[in-house]
Amino acid sequence: MLNLLRDRRLSILWTVVRIWLGWQWLQAGLHKLADPKWMETGVALKGYWTKAVGTPGLIHYSWYKAFLSGLLNSGSHTWFAKLVAVGEFLTGLALILGVLTVFSLVVAAFMNFNYMLAGTTSTNPVLYTLAIILLLAGSAAYYYGLDRVILHYLRRDRKDALSKPVPAQK
Repeated sequence: MLNLLRDRRLSILWTVVRIWLGWQWLQAGLHKLADPKWMETGVALKGYWTKAVGTPGLIHYSWYKAFLSGLLNSGSHTWFAKLVAVGEFLTGLALILGVLTVFSLVVAAFMNFNYMLAGTTSTNPVLYTLAIILLLAGSAAYYYGLDRVILHYLRRDRKDALSKPVPAQK
């Protein structure tokens, strides 16, 4: 199954999926970056957390509810909202460009996972599943992207450095 997912012939499909996924994150991040309720006060995130914690049965795991309650009680929404907005934007940009793809997919899946733990479904299950599939696709997911160019360059430099003799120290 992994061989099928990682087949280079599917890299065009994975590139389209990766760019679409990146676009979803970029749009979500841009919306938040332009909203003072996210970037100045964090009140939008505070409202989201308050609703999640206050709605009975919305959060299934008590440890996650306690985690969000702790963030609420400490006033962390003010800085965490900025982190969410910038994180979504940068994740989207990286996925569209195909740079730091594996890291960006892990971040995307982690964010979706947390949104689902907080009781939000929306598009999160689809976005999470696509991120996991792209992670399983391996290098086929970033074959058409900047990662391929960067990794090729880094490997070439490393290979050149290893093939040259190291001069003796005096």
